[in-house]
Amino acid sequence: MSEPEKKKPLPPAFTFLNAGFSGMLATCFVHPMDVVKNRMQVQKEKASIGSVIGDIVKNEGILKFYSGLSAGLVRQATYTTVRLGIYNQLQEYWRQSHTGKPNFGTLALMAGIAGSMGAFVGTPAEVALVRMATDGRLPKEQRRNYKNVFHAFATIIKDEGVLALWRGTVATMGRAIVVNISQLATYSQAKFLIASKLNMEDSIKLHFLASMLSGFLTTFNSMPFDIAKTRIQTMKTVGKPPGIISVLMSTMKNEGIAALWKGFWPTYCRIGPHTVLTLVINEQIVRLFRRYVQGENGASK
Repeated sequence: MSEPEKKKPLPPAFTFLNAGFSGMLATCFVHPMDVVKNRMQVQKEKASIGSVIGDIVKNEGILKFYSGLSAGLVRQATYTTVRLGIYNQLQEYWRQSHTGKPNFGTLALMAGIAGSMGAFVGTPAEVALVRMATDGRLPKEQRRNYKNVFHAFATIIKDEGVLALWRGTVATMGRAIVVNISQLATYSQAKFLIASKLNMEDSIKLHFLASMLSGFLTTFNSMPFDIAKTRIQTMKTVGKPPGIISVLMSTMKNEGIAALWKGFWPTYCRIGPHTVLTLVINEQIVRLFRRYVQGENGASK
């Protein structure tokens, strides 16, 4: 496929706002699977998606599937705004100074940088989200009972210190680098390959196929980091928590290597649609912006 003429650069403010809005809107649809995924990951015993969903419905009610939604939205407003905003902005800089598509190595570097920076900014909301999503499975006397994400922040700072908001940062950043390389770089590359091999025009169908492929790879590659991150962030410990390596080794020793992919399908049911919705929404908003604000016809990213 021939390279189209250079598009007008997108304003950085638009790029970052679009990234956060896309992630927040997608989260409203997939948050229930995030709750199921987190519940499965903190359980030492085996549990199926159906049993976890059944327990929540029976013992806590339907609304519990949206437990921690405020934290999920704040996470997207921080993590996704930074990581997707930086990634898209890096691609904008590339398009304005190079011809042709960046190779996979360049895309991976862009995605890794964006993911690590986004993860650091988003870790406090991630800690609150994980704790709020898993609180219902604890005995009543052990529950934290955070009212919302801001109450969670205040309580964590009061009881554990401000640094506890960044508990599991190394695992979170490691996961984010893997996620973003698997998701963003793979999505960009898959979109290009599918379009060129199948002679498919830039469309929602192309975005959907590339998103589902990148979502599957993202889930598989990131699960061990996700398991470690979730367990570290739900621990009731004062002071320095165990490191990611010790948590992974302990999990494999006590539960087997397959436990590193515990909750794979609910994670994919969350990451897959979230990837599709976030990236498709993001691309469609860019298209509308180019057409109605920048005055470009048939505009695409």
